[in-house]
Amino acid sequence: MLSVSLFAILLCSSLVLAADLYKILDLHRSASEQDIRYAYKKLSKKYHPDKNKEKDAEEKFVNIAHAYEVLSDPEKKQIYDRHGEEGLKAHESGHGQHANPFDMFSNVFGGNRQRDNVRRGPTSLTEFEVDLADMYKGSSIDFMIKKKILCDHCRGTGAASDGDIHSCGGCGGSGVKIVKQQIFPGMFAQTQQTCNDCGGRGTVIKRKCPHCNGNKVIDWTPHYTLEITPGMPEGHEVVFHGEGDESPDWEAGDVVLRVRSRKSQGGWRRKQSSLYWRESISVDEALLGFDKNLTHLDGHVVRMQRSGVTQPGFVEVIEGEGMPRFENPSRHGDLYVEYNVVLPSELSPQMHQRLSKVFRGDGGHDEL
Repeated sequence: MLSVSLFAILLCSSLVLAADLYKILDLHRSASEQDIRYAYKKLSKKYHPDKNKEKDAEEKFVNIAHAYEVLSDPEKKQIYDRHGEEGLKAHESGHGQHANPFDMFSNVFGGNRQRDNVRRGPTSLTEFEVDLADMYKGSSIDFMIKKKILCDHCRGTGAASDGDIHSCGGCGGSGVKIVKQQIFPGMFAQTQQTCNDCGGRGTVIKRKCPHCNGNKVIDWTPHYTLEITPGMPEGHEVVFHGEGDESPDWEAGDVVLRVRSRKSQGGWRRKQSSLYWRESISVDEALLGFDKNLTHLDGHVVRMQRSGVTQPGFVEVIEGEGMPRFENPSRHGDLYVEYNVVLPSELSPQMHQRLSKVFRGDGGHDEL
């Protein structure tokens, strides 16, 4: 049972203080209130025992909750920043209680996070372009997304304080009004309508939250990291669960990035696990052969060597030099090199004479 194991972990809560609370939330000591709240929400969702079945998930969940409990409280945070864990222990001596991490989780997420019938917020889909080199060798790309989060001050109620939330007098807190309409003389019909005083919420706010002006949510631009796996397919969708716009009326939806390689003229081209490259060669290289090096997407060198004649448009297949295969990055597709023969724009008289002698054997005196 969760309650039994939770009780055992809370008994050892003094061990949590031995760790750096900022490190538990993966934060710098200069983190703002919004940074602390965002880090808690992200990590608590990741390690919640209802979703994460790893054996140490519950312990991490409790540690994360305790770190948030301290760092989100201005007084406790100031004591911890100045005097560390010993100062915090002295401050908490005699209290002997910590907030229940599951109650804290429910409070931060509006109290209805775990219900199966919770309304889901919209999912945002963004086309995300990266360099083909990143998709070849793999990469970590940092980016930011502007979104709405629950107001830190009112926790999504829109009120300056809990005492400013009152039951609606127009509907008695039910959210609907009974409207009587006369159909015929002496005959009336009753209908239910959404209360226009409270908008169907059943409550009204006397004084709005000064931080969000009663909007319940505020703008926030957090940082994310996109992990590009070698060989990631074009159009592959990476999902950041629960990172959509927040609202007290729904559970946050997902943020989806549809990853594609950035188009570039004259550069590398890709088709599934195959790569394509166009190499320009001179007339003498086309006729006599060549030995050239091609710098690949990750910087390693591919040797291109031919003897004899290379026709314009000839395509050479170099096996194993294409894209890594997504399902097995140790294996690669093939590289297709198309050779383009570049002719000189004009010939000097000496070159004209030499070519005439070679190809016509006439010393260059015949007209071309």
